[in-house]
Amino acid sequence: MRLVIAEKPSVAQSLAAVLGATSRKDGYLEGGGWLVSWCLGHLAGLADAAAYNPDYAKWRYDDLPILPESWRFTIAKDKRDQFDVLRTLLRREDVTEVVTPATPGERAS
Repeated sequence: MRLVIAEKPSVAQSLAAVLGATSRKDGYLEGGGWLVSWCLGHLAGLADAAAYNPDYAKWRYDDLPILPESWRFTIAKDKRDQFDVLRTLLRREDVTEVVTPATPGERAS
């Protein structure tokens, strides 16, 4: 099964129509050996500095640069459901390939 992750729902629907993924599921379309899903803008973002240390909630020059050993991310509440859909799809054992279509000016992966 190949998973296509588009940047937005309208692009995913267009791709799914061409690929034959016509079965609607919750957060994705499926069919013909394809799963087609989408993002909703940026699904995840870097955590605020205070997530690493509460003292960083108020920035001080002496604390800079703040360079954590491992970076944390946050997911907006309004995007959590779609993030979970994508995470589930990416973890499926039958997914053998992930495709991210190129937008104008980019190269496909």
